[in-house]
Amino acid sequence: MSIDLALALSSAKPAGKRPYFMDREVERVLNILMATVQELAVTRERLDTLERLLEARGVVARSEIERFGPNKDEAAERGLWMQEYLNRVLRTLQQEAEAMQTTDDLASEEVALEVSRADA
Repeated sequence: MSIDLALALSSAKPAGKRPYFMDREVERVLNILMATVQELAVTRERLDTLERLLEARGVVARSEIERFGPNKDEAAERGLWMQEYLNRVLRTLQQEAEAMQTTDDLASEEVALEVSRADA
């Protein structure tokens, strides 16, 4: 997968305008926070599993993990991951900026209203 494609997919937007249930600014911050929390929770759980398995099997001690330093290629790979991660975390802001440039995008509430009018 190319870098450009990976970055584009990490911030893909569903169709339609984003519905808001609270104050728009509060919800924006909450969405960013929850994306971060979700990523961190999954990462910590998997990391804990790996560290316990590796230490139990005598492969590597946790102290060795703490002292590890990546080489140039590993650092570059981590850098790409960080860009993709930030794209996912900040997706809400990016999508709102894109939505401001699109005037024909309907919110789900607007579609429901149009459908109910057509049925009447």
